[in-house]
Amino acid sequence: MFRILVAEDDASARLLMCEVLRRAGYEPCPARDGVEALEVMEHYQCDLAVVDITMPRMDGIAFTQTLREGNCDLPVLMVTARVTQEDKRRGFRAGTDDYMVKPVDEEEMLWRIEALLRRSRSAAEQRLTVGGTVLDYRAMSATCGGKPVPLSAKEFQLLYKLLSY
Repeated sequence: MFRILVAEDDASARLLMCEVLRRAGYEPCPARDGVEALEVMEHYQCDLAVVDITMPRMDGIAFTQTLREGNCDLPVLMVTARVTQEDKRRGFRAGTDDYMVKPVDEEEMLWRIEALLRRSRSAAEQRLTVGGTVLDYRAMSATCGGKPVPLSAKEFQLLYKLLSY
């Protein structure tokens, strides 16, 4: 099951998006803003983020820039009421992968999520083996010599990137 981060400051919109994702077979991870979204990512391996632009503490643009500056290739779908070309330009320049304007057609949002997941490496079962060390990207688990190695989400991602090279 894919885990989708939902960063939206409007409680009703966040609950609705999470319910739509749950009904579609995804596991939603809600966050009220970009700061909370980063905290969620410390504890959970997310496969995609659905992000609003206008949020307190850290907006969607700053959140996406933070991911990209940290070399995080998590697919990002911006879902926002911001409709100008300048808003869209800022979103794509920050590193978003797709952009939808509210009100959002739920079915179209799910199609876009499916397409983004298909194109990302998280859509495939990722298992990396180097010597006796095995990293399972989907399960976010590591073993060395057949024994489990406890790692935080951040440690796992760093080790996975390093061993990928």
